[in-house]
Amino acid sequence: MTAAEIVRATGVTKGFAAAGGRGRTEAVRGVNFTVGQGELVVLLGRSGAGKSTLLSLVGGIDSPDAGTIVVAGQDVGGLHGRSREEYLRRTVGWMFQSAGLLPLLSAQENVWLAARLLGHRDSAARKAALEALEAVGLASRAGHRAAELSGGEQLRVALARALVKTPVLLLADEPTAQLDSETGKSVLDVIRAATGSGTSILLATHDKAVVEIADRVLLMEDGRLAENAGAPTTP
Repeated sequence: MTAAEIVRATGVTKGFAAAGGRGRTEAVRGVNFTVGQGELVVLLGRSGAGKSTLLSLVGGIDSPDAGTIVVAGQDVGGLHGRSREEYLRRTVGWMFQSAGLLPLLSAQENVWLAARLLGHRDSAARKAALEALEAVGLASRAGHRAAELSGGEQLRVALARALVKTPVLLLADEPTAQLDSETGKSVLDVIRAATGSGTSILLATHDKAVVEIADRVLLMEDGRLAENAGAPTTP
């Protein structure tokens, strides 16, 4: 892996038992790609193409059946126990199509919780949370309960929650799927801006409009990247 690469996936394969226990379904098939530091890579494909499975492998939620995934110098498939917990806590941030906020807590409190989990003291966590909300344009809504925010605002809070730990890699799974085009664009603009601090982003979507913010687009179909797009070269 070169210094400029944050992610290098080589020959990644993942399958699951088919319905009824007959055979296996290969969700990801021999995938190769890289993501550079501060790069926004869009993983584009229809529902069922294998995008979410691939994100879960890169994010350390699941392990590949074959192949390797190296993120910031760590072999993700080889992480176990505390090292895996630290990877999940500090190296990667997640953003989903559902914000998953605690509705009775304020925007700042939702982000504050994530900072506290990193070990920040209360005052430092509150300051970091407010700074993260400011970065996504929601400082003025910091005191509002999550339930009082619009769908787009909730997703921006979720992004602030992911970014408050300054992750090396942000993984976004269909972050605009439930938004209208105008709100979706505002969320994408904020995601795009996150690369300015050096965070790398891998964003999975079926929405072709999202490619406008991408540095690079990888097309995924039936578990494969089209023509092995983004394949790493041999060192």
